Amino acid sequence: MPELPEVEALRDFLDDRVTGRTVERVTPVAISVLKTYEPQPSALEGRTVTGVSRHGKFLDLDAGGLHLVVHLARAGWLRWRDSVPAAPPRPGKGPLALRLSLTGPEQGGEGGGFDLTEAGTRKRLAVYCVDDPAQVPGIERLGPDPLADDFTREAFAGLVRGQRHRIKGLLRDQSVIAGVGNAYSDEILHAARLSPFKIASELSEEEVTGLYDALRSTLKDAVERSRGLAAGKLKSEKKTGLRVHGRKGQPCPVCGDVVREVSFSDSSLQYCPTCQTGGKPLADRRMSRLLK
Repeated sequence: MPELPEVEALRDFLDDRVTGRTVERVTPVAISVLKTYEPQPSALEGRTVTGVSRHGKFLDLDAGGLHLVVHLARAGWLRWRDSVPAAPPRPGKGPLALRLSLTGPEQGGEGGGFDLTEAGTRKRLAVYCVDDPAQVPGIERLGPDPLADDFTREAFAGLVRGQRHRIKGLLRDQSVIAGVGNAYSDEILHAARLSPFKIASELSEEEVTGLYDALRSTLKDAVERSRGLAAGKLKSEKKTGLRVHGRKGQPCPVCGDVVREVSFSDSSLQYCPTCQTGGKPLADRRMSRLLK
C-alpha cells in the first residue's frame, strides 16, 4: 500500500507534470472506483490544473476549485503516460480503473496524462470529485500530518498520553496520525526500539521522545529517497529502503538477529526481537484484532 512517502513523491511527480495544463478528458473505466456522483468527473474537463497536494495518503488534484481526490488503497497505483491513446479505454477485467488526459500548456499541445490502476479482486481504489477536499470522509477525519512544521514533540505526546491502545495500531490510526501504514509503522518502531505490542499510555517520556524522533526521521528519509523518482520506480524504492518490514527470516541490519513476524487475518507485522522486545519472540496471534 502506498503510504505517506510514496504519496508525497507522487504529489511532486504529478505537480511538475500537470500544473498549468488543461484537463482534456476524464474516463472512468471501473464504475466501482467512483465514490461521488455530483459533480461528475467530466466537470473537470476544460479546467486548468492549479496544483497537486496531499492529505495523509490522499492525492488531491485541484482544477480551478474542483478537486479530483484519489486514495490508492492497498493495490492501486498511478501510471504516467507521455502520450494517451486517442481511442477510449474499454471496460473489462483489466486493472485500469480511470484515465485522465491533458492538453499542453498551449492550445492543442501534447499533455500526456495518467492511468489509475488496481490489481487483484478486492477493489478499494477510491476516486472523489468534490468542491472541497474536506467533503471526502477519509480526509475529514484525518489526524495531523507528522511532517508538518507544527507537529512538535509535545503535540505528539498529547496524542499518545492516556491511550490504552498498542502503539502499532495507534501509529496506523489515520484519525490520530495521517499517512502512516503497516510498513512504515514497523520501520518506525524498529528505529525507536519499541515492541509493537507496547501500550501507548505506558511509554516513558524518554520513549515518547525516541518514538517521535523515529517517526519524523523515518518518514523524512523515505521521502528524500523517493524524491525525483519516476512513478514507476517508487514501489521498488520503498522495498529496498525497508529494514524489517517484509523481511521475515532475514538478519536485522542493526544487530543481526533474525527478523520475526506476527500474522493476522489480513496482514502481518515484522520486528526484531533483540532490538525491540528484549530478545523475546512475540506470540503469533493470527486472529488478533490489533490491526483492525
